[in-house]
Amino acid sequence: MAQQAENQPTTKSAVESRASTEVRETQKRSPLSQVWYFVRRWPVFPLIVMVILLIAGIFAPLVSPADELEQSLGFRNFAPTWGKATEFNVVPDPADYDLTITKERSAYNRAKKTAFPKSKYILGGDNLGRDVLSRVVHGARISLKVTAYALTSGIIIGSALGLAAGYFGGWTDEILMRLVDSWNALPFILIALVIAQQFLHVGGAQEGVVIFLIALVAWTPFVRQVRADVLTIRGLDYVMAARTAGASNIRIVLKHVLPGTFSTILVVASLRVGQLILTESTLSFLGAGIPDPIPAWGKSVSDGRNFIEEAWWISFFPGMAIFLVVMSLNFFGDWLRDRLDPRLRQLD
Repeated sequence: MAQQAENQPTTKSAVESRASTEVRETQKRSPLSQVWYFVRRWPVFPLIVMVILLIAGIFAPLVSPADELEQSLGFRNFAPTWGKATEFNVVPDPADYDLTITKERSAYNRAKKTAFPKSKYILGGDNLGRDVLSRVVHGARISLKVTAYALTSGIIIGSALGLAAGYFGGWTDEILMRLVDSWNALPFILIALVIAQQFLHVGGAQEGVVIFLIALVAWTPFVRQVRADVLTIRGLDYVMAARTAGASNIRIVLKHVLPGTFSTILVVASLRVGQLILTESTLSFLGAGIPDPIPAWGKSVSDGRNFIEEAWWISFFPGMAIFLVVMSLNFFGDWLRDRLDPRLRQLD
């Protein structure tokens, strides 16, 4: 006992010594090193991009400088205006693009409009004279809307199937896992193109069709990940005690098993959002996604591919938005996985 009492101060002093050493090492870092350490430890850039995406999606009508559907052939393939405000004070002649407008009428309009609207065409105009920046901003709202519906359905269906497969096991597990394997083997893009062609003339229902198509691929990752967690949780002592006490399977699953899978569901969802946005953009690019004139990022990239040499900005800025959002969501998902699983942490 006396020896243990002697060891306690030693152990306490050792802990204090290590803590003081860590503090001194942190203080020794240069300001640049401290900034780099903070950026590596916390997902600063992904959070900034995600906040911008949310603001643009929620407040799109307030953020966008113009109407995303407004066409003006006089500004067809108009170049971006940042840093060039003095060069674009004269409105282009609409008669150069619309032969029904007479020269006299066009001259009258130019005299009436003596100043270029500097708040518009910051990122240029597309092939129909629509403001690219406004369409990119409203495209964020479309991506968030479609992804939110598809991801919600994927979380509910995939988590439910994963819970059933992992908890009951046996033939239930075998059938559900083979269903997931068969589903993943289907050529999704080909099926999406066929279904989209069938609903090509439905009109307003087209957006619901796109949400349905993306929901078809949103649920499969949740099944495997949730099942793996349930296989571990169902053998823990508190679950066995609940089963011994006579609790029903539904109560055990909802009260004891499901809470243990929340971290996994959150990580898979954060990683899945970027992939679903990319899927929606791919479908829109191929003509099986959001129909005209709704501004979707993939559709905007497709609209500018025929003008890539003379008006590169039509495809570049929507494509850059897709790249930044998907990359940021993937980085955030990796960071979230590392923080929720201490075994994967690489930074102290």
